[in-house]
Amino acid sequence: MSATREAPVERPVRADERLAAVGIWRRLLVKPELGSLIGAVVILAFFSAQSDVFRGLSGIANWLDVASTLGIMAVAVALLMIGGHFDLSAGVLTGTTALTVGIVATELDQNIWVAIGAALVLALAIGFANGWLVTRTGLPSFIITLGTFLMLQGLNLGLTKLFTGTVVVRGIAEAPGYHSAELLLASTINVFGQPFRVAIVWWLLATAVASWVLLRTRFGNWVFATGGDEVASRNVGVPARRTTITLFMTTAAAAWLVGSITAVRLTSVQANTGTGQELIYIVAAVIGGCLLTGGFGSAIGAALGALVFGMTQQGIVYLDWDADWFYFFLGAMLLLAVLTNRLVRRYAEAARR
Repeated sequence: MSATREAPVERPVRADERLAAVGIWRRLLVKPELGSLIGAVVILAFFSAQSDVFRGLSGIANWLDVASTLGIMAVAVALLMIGGHFDLSAGVLTGTTALTVGIVATELDQNIWVAIGAALVLALAIGFANGWLVTRTGLPSFIITLGTFLMLQGLNLGLTKLFTGTVVVRGIAEAPGYHSAELLLASTINVFGQPFRVAIVWWLLATAVASWVLLRTRFGNWVFATGGDEVASRNVGVPARRTTITLFMTTAAAAWLVGSITAVRLTSVQANTGTGQELIYIVAAVIGGCLLTGGFGSAIGAALGALVFGMTQQGIVYLDWDADWFYFFLGAMLLLAVLTNRLVRRYAEAARR
């Protein structure tokens, strides 16, 4: 008597959730730069509808110029914030480097390229000191860089008075090598007959390089890992201390570039140059999608955040509004960006589950 064999029951195959298709809207909603892109489009449309000058070539050149130097710093500050840290000395450091260029070139009678090189060495040393102190002491970067901010503010004023007897360094245009430095850092590029500042090119280049580093290199993975959970990142072999120090030095290098552009363009530098700008850099990065807690953000978003500021600042002028309203919009945009970024982060975490 032969036993009957039951046919095997076919069970439905469950798809691997890691391979599940993700809709385009979901992918867009978790992009850090989405909010800043929407904000930039809205502000562009609003001021363009209100002002003919704003949407003309001269207006575009003006608000791109404002956004460019702010954007260079915002991109570097965004990288640092993604890595989980702040640098409150970033603004005053632009003034320190600009003053260094001016003092070395005019008071010490050096070629301007020597002065620019000296400013770079000084900036990198300050950035290294900030990063080293943060990693070695374990103190919050807010406290460390606040101390650096105060020290640099005092040095800027004291050394400027010591060398010049005033609070302004003048005569940079008379330094040897000035014209070649002007060509590289402060010249203009004609587009349809309208001059655009070369700083805009530096801004776009900085944004492209930072985006590539964040998204396409091992160091970019280290930045996200360090900002997300520094202890866990160390446990899996991420050189968190070296990454943090490199990020602080990157911010300092960006401050050197902006300071050099400022010194060469204006040919004179005041002792208080850059003071107070650090908060605007941070706000631009937050508008661009960076979380205050680290581990999330975008270099492109930070560049768009700077663009939002450039358009808002110049748009208020073109509409003949009181310039004091700019700071109202500054605070409002910060609060809106923080709330939006929080919602986006929660949605992104839910989407991964």
